[in-house]
Amino acid sequence: MLAIRLPEDLEKRLDNLAKLTGRTKTFYAKQAIEQHLDDLEDTYLAEQRLTEIRAGRTQTVALEDILKRYGMEN
Repeated sequence: MLAIRLPEDLEKRLDNLAKLTGRTKTFYAKQAIEQHLDDLEDTYLAEQRLTEIRAGRTQTVALEDILKRYGMEN
């Protein structure tokens, strides 16, 4: 379980959204956290891959090669 304190303006916005839609504040808080975590995880993964490429530990593959491999070239 997680308990957080929100700034008053954010709390009001969340409360208004919940009232307008008939959903709970918890629903929207969970949805927002989940989306932001997805974005953060993607960012950190991309940064990690870039570091590996720059260090020569990972090779890149041209988009054209991937498209050909999966029969998607034009």
